[in-house]
Amino acid sequence: MRKLILLSAITLIFSQLNAQNESDYYYEIPDYPEKFTAGTVAGRIADGLGFRFYWATANLRPEDLKSKASPDARTLEETVDHIYNLTAIVMNATRKQPTVFPIDISALSFEEKRNAILEFIKTASTNLKAAKDKDFKDFKMIFQYADGNSNEWPFWNELNGPMADALWHTGQLVVLRRVSGNPFNSNVSVLSGKVRN
Repeated sequence: MRKLILLSAITLIFSQLNAQNESDYYYEIPDYPEKFTAGTVAGRIADGLGFRFYWATANLRPEDLKSKASPDARTLEETVDHIYNLTAIVMNATRKQPTVFPIDISALSFEEKRNAILEFIKTASTNLKAAKDKDFKDFKMIFQYADGNSNEWPFWNELNGPMADALWHTGQLVVLRRVSGNPFNSNVSVLSGKVRN
């Protein structure tokens, strides 16, 4: 029992030493806007995703990245790769740009992917919060494929598609890191968007 307590204490100290910087965007959720608009509400959903993803992926070890729920399931890192694609789609739609498939991220490290995802979410949130209601008709998801085919979807599908899917998969990251023995920081409050001391 003492070994377990000692190991837990060492892990907590190591975790705190390696914790992300408080100045990092999404270390805490940004302050909420003063008024409700379509853009501020959609941007706040993106911020919730950014905060959750930030902490779901903070202080991961190499063995965590290989964790999976079953032999046929995605690893934690493969799930992050999927979230990369989803958040790129969300960002591109808010920039009124197509997403070109396939997206090749094979040369990126885990940290590079993580940082890019957080930047994608931040960009989408900023664009959404600045948008007027009339802008949403232009926030289409446009998928372009190497064979020349393309698909187009309205912003509504972005909400129930890639944005909701990214939240879903971020929850899976929390489960996978717990399975590998590196649970989500219990001081993180997803309700307040703050880190308790």
